Amino acid sequence: MTEKKIYSKLGEKLASGEFILTGELEPEKTTDLSHTIHEAKQMAPYVVAANVTDSPLGIVTINSMAATHIIQRESGLECIWQLTVRDVNKLGIAGMMMGAHALGIRNVLSLTGDHTALGDMPESKPVFDLDSATLVKLVREMVDKGSINGYEIEAPPKLHVGAAANPNANPVEAEILKIGRKAEAGAEFIQTQVVYDIEKTIEFLTGIKKYNVPVLLGIFPMKSYGIAKGFDEFVPGVSVPKEILAQWKSIKKEFPDKKMQKEAYDQANYEFFKPFISELKKKKLLAGVHCMAVHYPRIFPKLQEVVFG
Repeated sequence: MTEKKIYSKLGEKLASGEFILTGELEPEKTTDLSHTIHEAKQMAPYVVAANVTDSPLGIVTINSMAATHIIQRESGLECIWQLTVRDVNKLGIAGMMMGAHALGIRNVLSLTGDHTALGDMPESKPVFDLDSATLVKLVREMVDKGSINGYEIEAPPKLHVGAAANPNANPVEAEILKIGRKAEAGAEFIQTQVVYDIEKTIEFLTGIKKYNVPVLLGIFPMKSYGIAKGFDEFVPGVSVPKEILAQWKSIKKEFPDKKMQKEAYDQANYEFFKPFISELKKKKLLAGVHCMAVHYPRIFPKLQEVVFG
């Protein structure tokens, strides 16, 4: 049996089978990453690594590879570089993989990316030379074979590559087949889209268990009613249940004091996610949790208790 090579702390934890927590950082339309670096430092004691997003919703932001490098360097927190196939062709992506290694990046998440028509530069031409599965395959060729299109790379990149999944997809069978393609291509871990429906999540995770790829469950603790409403309306592929929106709205009305309101939102998040995560852990369907609560670092100390308790 070939020995599994480890290039990062994330790779080490996944290989050991240890239950893990990862976070998410969302750099914005700026060259100043000080705010994101501060959030990374706050998050660092509680997570193994954090994703650095790549122009989510098709809205232009600072380059994700540059941001990943700077955040790692300045915060000490290991990052997962998100890369979409939306913006760059195969030649460009291959060059970026070598550049990422040279910058100290050791984890990449392969994503399709939200279409440019959704964002603030709708006139931009989307590329999609690869899809998210063939991007995984490209990374594996470069890392495992030390080549690209059969041509040798003098000093190949060393990266762990993951992929995304959407348990909310309808029909779910098609999404399960997509995960099979990504697993066959060599995905080393899966991070899911945000989920709220426990039965649907169990069905999906049971369906992809046969692929034997570690799965990190996507959760999105919401720090306010405004965030919850915006998430429900504008994020593709997920919707917030009406009863949760109603609960978050009632918190806003019931607690006019901002400090009490924050505490109430925090507690509501804990109470929702604790039994959800506990049930999936009991069924041995998860390798960890991926928390997408961007700009909400105060959630992590207590969330750690929820995830590992």
